[in-house]
Amino acid sequence: MDSTAPHAGPARHAKPAPLTRPDGSPVRVLVVDDEPDLTEVLAGALRYEGWQVRTAGDVATALARAADFRPDAVVLDIMLPDGNGLAALRDLRASSPEVCVLFLTARDSVEDRIAGITAGGDDYVTKPFSLEEVLARLRGLLRRAGMTRARNDAALLVVGDLTLDEDAREVTRGGDAIDLSPTEFELLRYLMRNPRRVLSKLQILDQVWSYDFGGEAHVVELYISYLRRKVDAGREPMIHTVRGAGYVLKAAPR
Repeated sequence: MDSTAPHAGPARHAKPAPLTRPDGSPVRVLVVDDEPDLTEVLAGALRYEGWQVRTAGDVATALARAADFRPDAVVLDIMLPDGNGLAALRDLRASSPEVCVLFLTARDSVEDRIAGITAGGDDYVTKPFSLEEVLARLRGLLRRAGMTRARNDAALLVVGDLTLDEDAREVTRGGDAIDLSPTEFELLRYLMRNPRRVLSKLQILDQVWSYDFGGEAHVVELYISYLRRKVDAGREPMIHTVRGAGYVLKAAPR
């Protein structure tokens, strides 16, 4: 593959508000490219954003790192020494369907772009690129996927079109207010603090009802059904049952 490096682009001015996961933890990004210099520069720029970064130089390492690291986004070179980035994407999607993927390509061809998007990539940049362009595209992908919030808005949880204001104790979906009981609010808050994570009934009982709750796990099923009637009624579902494992909340497909 031709060696191409990102250029610095225009001087940086005011830094955008840092993004975090909805639970306040750092965004996780996996950078996959077989050019060490480029990978190092990209990783440094992403760490400057306050994000956690892992790197890989081939398909096999990328898949192993993804399984262990569970990234929110992957910056993926389309040409790698032990395979094609498109094939790697299929494996990534199989294990993490919600992960955002930004393709890197050294060739500004319509065919490459179409192949990347058709394979499931969310966006692409063509080398040489500016670091600001990569960062801006990643921020946009993560926001659209409902995976992040601005760190300076700590009371607000956002997953897709669902918003929970912890201070005002208000919930909206698509701009429509949702009236919740105190227990429903706490249950939804716990789900929204752990988007795309499967939570067991015991975990939910522990976090929402605390250790001294004397009831059975069926109370979780009952309150999940209450939430679904209010949050998912007439809309694409966000609250899903994972048979034998628990429940997961994730942004509805657009």
